[in-house]
Amino acid sequence: MATSAETDQPPAKTSKLPLLIGLVLALAGGGGGFYATYSGLLDSLLGGSDAAAADSHGAAPATGHGAPAAEGHGASAPPEGGHGEGAAGSTAFVPVDPITVNLGTRGEARHLRFSAQLEVGRGAAAEVQRLMPRIVDVLNIYLRALDPHELEEPAALMRLRAQMLRRVQIVTGPGLVNDLLVIEFVFN
Repeated sequence: MATSAETDQPPAKTSKLPLLIGLVLALAGGGGGFYATYSGLLDSLLGGSDAAAADSHGAAPATGHGAPAAEGHGASAPPEGGHGEGAAGSTAFVPVDPITVNLGTRGEARHLRFSAQLEVGRGAAAEVQRLMPRIVDVLNIYLRALDPHELEEPAALMRLRAQMLRRVQIVTGPGLVNDLLVIEFVFN
């Protein structure tokens, strides 16, 4: 028979350390997943769709501009040599009109000054120049939708450049624009 001294003892306390470690790891994983999604890291790793990228920051997919949207199925970039031309002189650069936008509230008069050039195949320069008003429009809408705090991040320019290139490629159609070169990016 058990004595009363043995039955009156409280049960031994269990450690809460595993629970705390699990909670911290869950919060860190959730925060890391949110950052990876918000910053666009998953788009480049998982090959995100053009429509999903166009929806980011309020820019509409290019179908509203009248130009055909680039589909991920069967659309590919032209080979490095261009359209039957030799490797020498196969690219041209088309300047984009400089853009200046107000960012922030009225109390925070902050401006972004941006200019770029588009790298295109030699035969595509005239077509891209013809579409320049649409290109400037989509870039202007994207830049105006940015939050000033996003521009202060160290990797902001690389992410913004990729987003702007994707939007320009949607407007111009598949295979016309190879790259977007940032010439001026001044935020004050």
